[in-house]
Amino acid sequence: MTSAWMEMAAGRGALGIGLIVAGVVVVALLLGAFVLGVRVKRRELPTPKPDEQPRLPDGGPVRETSERREPEEVPRSQDRLTPHELKTHGNQSDRRSATQERPRWNEGSSGSFGSGGPGGR
Repeated sequence: MTSAWMEMAAGRGALGIGLIVAGVVVVALLLGAFVLGVRVKRRELPTPKPDEQPRLPDGGPVRETSERREPEEVPRSQDRLTPHELKTHGNQSDRRSATQERPRWNEGSSGSFGSGGPGGR
């Protein structure tokens, strides 16, 4: 009987030593990650001082403007056009539209294509 108890005690001892080794490995990995983080942080640029922060323009904050522009026709050709061959970005001209009222859909229309509604026309 004593040999069975000794074998069980030896198994528990090996398990305890294995847990201690695993704990030491985890602590070593955490310390390595911390040291690596400190090194990376030291290589970064310092945070800007208060006098280096961005300032508002003299005229105050810049506001977003929203306006409608006249559509620009896409030129027809036999060859496929690439974006840099178009006059302006987004196929919009630099001409401001005479009416700045937003277009609305027809009354009674669903406002969506293919929604299954009765439609306005």
